[in-house]
Amino acid sequence: MIMNEKIKASEVTLTGLDGEPLGVVPTAEALAMAKKLKVDLVCTSLAISPPPCRLIAASDAKREAQQARKSERPAKVKEIRLTPHIEEHDLDTKRRQAETMLKAGDAALFVVRIQGKEAAKAKELLDGLIRELKSVGKPKTGVQTSGKQVQVQLDPL
Repeated sequence: MIMNEKIKASEVTLTGLDGEPLGVVPTAEALAMAKKLKVDLVCTSLAISPPPCRLIAASDAKREAQQARKSERPAKVKEIRLTPHIEEHDLDTKRRQAETMLKAGDAALFVVRIQGKEAAKAKELLDGLIRELKSVGKPKTGVQTSGKQVQVQLDPL
């Protein structure tokens, strides 16, 4: 995010504090206007000529920069391991962990280790978790069984 004196263009397309278009103005005039109003002049894109700029309160500019950085990072896939014979309290703990991950924007991969004929119980367990977490996440694929594990990935909404 390019702000104030770091904007090198000779003129900018300016937008006011309330979102009203102020037209194409020289950069020096836009900086003077920003100083007079005690706000920052922020360039939103360098791909267009003249570059579009906005007048934004300083605290809002920092918050917007943080939001932009946060939205740029790719979602991480975090694995949560379970067993088919998990206790109810432990399952609640894992569910809360997954909910926190999904709300933070990360994907949750549930992996249930199985032995013998536990596949049906593991699928039932994962189906229940999908139903309970549908308000914060959606399954990327169906419940998959492969070898000695059953898994499903939930992506954030």
